[in-house]
Amino acid sequence: MIVNMASTATPDEINHVIERIRECGFQEHVIYGEERTVIGAVGNSNRRSEIEALRAAPGVADVIQIAHPFKLVSRQLRQARTIVDVRGVKVGGDELVVIAGPCSVESEDQLMETAHAVKAAGADMLRGGAYKPRTSPYDFQGLGVEALRFLKHASRETGLPIVTEVMSETDVEIVAEYADVLQVGARNMQNFSLLRKLAPVSKPILLKRGPSATVKEWLLAAEYLLSGGNANVILCERGIKTFETATRNTLDLAAVALVKELSHLPVLADPSHGTGLRSLITPMSKAAAAVGADGLLIEVHPCPERALSDGPQSLDLGGFAQLMIALGKQPRRDAKAA
Repeated sequence: MIVNMASTATPDEINHVIERIRECGFQEHVIYGEERTVIGAVGNSNRRSEIEALRAAPGVADVIQIAHPFKLVSRQLRQARTIVDVRGVKVGGDELVVIAGPCSVESEDQLMETAHAVKAAGADMLRGGAYKPRTSPYDFQGLGVEALRFLKHASRETGLPIVTEVMSETDVEIVAEYADVLQVGARNMQNFSLLRKLAPVSKPILLKRGPSATVKEWLLAAEYLLSGGNANVILCERGIKTFETATRNTLDLAAVALVKELSHLPVLADPSHGTGLRSLITPMSKAAAAVGADGLLIEVHPCPERALSDGPQSLDLGGFAQLMIALGKQPRRDAKAA
């Protein structure tokens, strides 16, 4: 339920509504706007009729039923778009944000070369996997804490904020110590124990869509994070499993446009995982920007043929620079040469 307060509502009237929402067994989520205050009543209490009766309370303009099962991420509750500030990078603002870097951090030299190159080309953030969920137990699993230290060093050298994946509840604290954005990978989208552990963390969360997840399931996963207290959530469409075998996944750009209608959260696209083909990254990046994506997640490696993971879907340094030109992103003159 959404309680829309009148523009003339006093602090006492707003507090009265909040107290009644709590008395009815709901959790209040207050959004203070420039013109009026909106209060969300979220929960499973059977006292909904008492919330609806708040229409008669002083200072209340209207009470509205939320149509979707995801409440806090819905644009019904919050019309204004959420902008997630990552050390000055505004995700969900007016500019297309590009997050680039290797699938896996393989060595300090490999990461530093990539970091300086993507910074020079105009990237806004650096990505890199420290812990890697791999289909085969024999594949490279990441360098763990050592990779986190390399990422922190690269961030200090380039000024780029760091995005890296957290796979386990036991790793949340250590990853949060080093990273600026904690990524929940596609395989963990519905790892609800992990989502609950991440919800109180005071760092933004990048939530990838699962390969078989519906839009509704994706947004309900985000609801776990918001209901647990973390409002700084960034969604990422990374491709879903379909009958098609010519590409690694099917990049669902219709979902990007739809989620922008349904939710106030920023939405990124990952054309690297979404296609699995280097040649498709540039056209799908342009397409994602055209449908309203707030940013892109791009895999970049100094020598993709030698990459320990995802080489076929990684751009080399020159290819990434060309992509940034195609997207209209400006190179950074203050960046060190790669």
